[in-house]
Amino acid sequence: MTKLESLHKEITGCRACPRLVEWREEVARVKRRAYRDWNYWGLPVPGFGDPKARLIIVGLAPAAHGANRTGRMFTGDRSGDFLYAGLHRAGFANQALSEHRDDGLRLKDAFIVSAARCAPPDNKPLPEELARCAPFLDRELALLPGRVMLALGAIGWNAALVALARQGMEVPSPRPAFGHGAELGLPGGRTLLGCYHVSQQNTQTGRLTPAMFDAVMSRVHTLLETADPKARGKS
Repeated sequence: MTKLESLHKEITGCRACPRLVEWREEVARVKRRAYRDWNYWGLPVPGFGDPKARLIIVGLAPAAHGANRTGRMFTGDRSGDFLYAGLHRAGFANQALSEHRDDGLRLKDAFIVSAARCAPPDNKPLPEELARCAPFLDRELALLPGRVMLALGAIGWNAALVALARQGMEVPSPRPAFGHGAELGLPGGRTLLGCYHVSQQNTQTGRLTPAMFDAVMSRVHTLLETADPKARGKS
């Protein structure tokens, strides 16, 4: 078992936040009518992707009937449909499909983490819950090469900045604000990018379109090629 696999096993066994434990398990027990035949995951969701990834995507939290049902980041809901379709167009995923853990989806040079690992009520983790999850994020990031961090939404952006600060990076004051297309150079030639979250509230209202996502992914490719010219065309 690798260090990353061992960490993920530890993550799935976490019961540190009573509110989240109660909620995720209630959702898994009651279920949604459309998924009544599913055996819900109902546990914290570990990261997913290529352990050698130079692109690290930082999300918010598992969706109640998405990752909390399937056990894989951004899998089984509209947000995942949008995200993986975009990653497939950009060459980071072998397929656009993201229905369940055994659907054959693989990521290349990309890895997805999140600020919170349990589905929160109203998709809003509390500050103290994010704080309890932070060590998992720190330990995952320490095991990944990570040249570019792509933060989905303001919570992902802030979680990334705080994690970098815990690593010893001096974060500018005032803290750089999140925005779609926001970019922050990091020590060692790394970069933090911002992208609107791939939630239905954004993708179905046109706030985040496939073209906008593709433009961000084009910038990701440029940054990766600049950081490692020999890797051009491999991602």
